[in-house]
Amino acid sequence: MKSALITGITGQDGSYLAELLLSKGYKVYGIRRRSSDNHYGTVAHLKDKIEFIYADMTDLPSLIKAVEIAQPDEVYNLAAQSFVQTSWEQPILTADIDALGVTNILEAIRMVKPDARYYQASTSEMFGKVQEMPQRETTPFYPRSPYAVAKVYGHWITINYRESYDLFACSGILFNHESPRRGLEFVTRKVTDGVARIKLGLMDEIRMGNLDSKRDWGFAGDYVYAMWLMLQQDAPDDYVIATGETRTVRELLETAFSYVDLDYKDHVVVDPKFFRPAEVKILLGDATKAKEKLGWKPKVSFEQMIHMMVDEDLKRVQAEIDGGLSK
Repeated sequence: MKSALITGITGQDGSYLAELLLSKGYKVYGIRRRSSDNHYGTVAHLKDKIEFIYADMTDLPSLIKAVEIAQPDEVYNLAAQSFVQTSWEQPILTADIDALGVTNILEAIRMVKPDARYYQASTSEMFGKVQEMPQRETTPFYPRSPYAVAKVYGHWITINYRESYDLFACSGILFNHESPRRGLEFVTRKVTDGVARIKLGLMDEIRMGNLDSKRDWGFAGDYVYAMWLMLQQDAPDDYVIATGETRTVRELLETAFSYVDLDYKDHVVVDPKFFRPAEVKILLGDATKAKEKLGWKPKVSFEQMIHMMVDEDLKRVQAEIDGGLSK
């Protein structure tokens, strides 16, 4: 039985990855930060199938202990302060987790289990003010937020450990990937949750930032499969994972609102407070390398993904209403 250690297991990607690995017969260990609320996040439905280890990305001794306990064949580092807007409000915390935290987990692997295969969650936000279209593995980075800057560090320290210590270390440069498990602070869930609440009469409007920003949006369940594929190769490498299609935030709104027979123009207010200090206008990925070397391609379309998210939010919000009425 293979074993895997996942940081950030309580987030969107962690839950889909845990499901995938469990389906393949892995023993799955997940790192959690100790807290008073005993929160399992998106893996609550799997908590009896996962062995949780308390550790923190900013605390090297705890990560060393986690690697000693798990003795993993594979390590997936998905932990991050991943909300871009928050990275301007808490840039030091973001750097501690998203940059130095990567060094900590790599050090723990180097010291305890150097034959483990390592996956680093890099991000399309590293391209920022894009230097070419579309963006591929060789495109220069131009990060436009503290989050993206920290992620560039994490990406390059992974390459450095691979080349310095001969670790099997890969980075997946994942473009935006969403699902019903996405946090409510992210734009896609903000929209689909808002659509559900407006449709069910609980809200009248959604306040949004730049509607002309363009993103390459895919389904998280497809993208975690690419993570796993990277660690099954003969040699470590870095890969862009993307759909190759770009949509504006306006198109996201149109897709979500029209699905429930509403016009987004009647319910969306543009609010300057939601604009970024430094905007990323467009991201569009070229996943040719992943398709050719990994045999990977996305299966869920943009429309299918947004409709899935709206459906799940309608169910959840209706359950909230029904629960309130029953009290």
